[in-house]
Amino acid sequence: MFIDEATIRVKAGDGGNGCLAFRREKFVPRGGPSGGDGGKGGDVIMESSERHNTLVHFRFNPEYTAQRGRHGEGSNRTGHDGEGIVLKVPVGTILYDDETGEKIHDFATPDDRFIVARGGRGGRGNAKFATSTHQAPREHELGRPGEERKFRLELKLLADVGLVGYPNAGKSTLISRISAARPKIADYPFTTLQPNLGVVAVGEAPEETSFVVADIPGLIEGAHAGAGLGIQFLRHVERTRLLVHLVDVSDASGRPDVVKDVEVIIGELASFGAGLEKKPMLMVASKIDVANKDKLAKLKAYCKKKKLELLPISAVTGKGIEELKFAIAEKVEEIRAETPVPALEQAPS
Repeated sequence: MFIDEATIRVKAGDGGNGCLAFRREKFVPRGGPSGGDGGKGGDVIMESSERHNTLVHFRFNPEYTAQRGRHGEGSNRTGHDGEGIVLKVPVGTILYDDETGEKIHDFATPDDRFIVARGGRGGRGNAKFATSTHQAPREHELGRPGEERKFRLELKLLADVGLVGYPNAGKSTLISRISAARPKIADYPFTTLQPNLGVVAVGEAPEETSFVVADIPGLIEGAHAGAGLGIQFLRHVERTRLLVHLVDVSDASGRPDVVKDVEVIIGELASFGAGLEKKPMLMVASKIDVANKDKLAKLKAYCKKKKLELLPISAVTGKGIEELKFAIAEKVEEIRAETPVPALEQAPS
């Protein structure tokens, strides 16, 4: 199950109470105060992990509490600190404060640790209050409560290339041909109900180039207003370096105007509001093994006018697949050279 949003509540451990005690031993008539301090409460920590790719474990377990610190004891014994808990999140997860909507942290790299709730400090025992003029203090402190917060988690997949286009344009078939990903493939709309990731390797070692491709579920006209699957998956395109726009040039689509198909998808990308329509884009004419010549000619003319590179392919016969892989790899390398790290807004820690 692919879950890319979740709301959780976390509670750090409370600090242990300081102890009120006096030393009572034979032959020690005035032992004095001996109350130890309370232990610190455990922190709640989040850590990004490459072994996780969904937030499903938070959807069904939305509350997490760290261990409280133990109370101080006599003979100046300090209580044990509470054990913290580490919550693993996929790389690409963004943490928001659920009440204010403020971005707290962006887990953009693997093994990134961030304390989301700090444990309470332990209280001081009465031994800490002893002075030369106050030798039998009865003061002692209670432990401080640990932080309790509610967060919203949002996952944005990290991929180099995003495949976009109408439903049944051939995105799932393409990603299954160029990578080891095995998405569901069928001849009805909205077969893909969740993004699929695939790693593509091009060339021979040591000159081999690899990139990650994300197959984004099909968009339709009005998606920004909730039509079809809406735009719930477009957040996963935000961090891609390159968009590959698949256009079905066969008669199977049932849509007569390929130019309108292209403009509708670009319009939906623009309506999302994250500058997706400005990303570098490769145009792909899919299903050329059963192409309508008029549609293909019209798409070529449009791409020439807009100065867009067009690559015809057939994922079924394999025609044009290798050329497309090398074209994508070359474009991705160019973009990587210009921007070694994708532009990510880092929240203040």
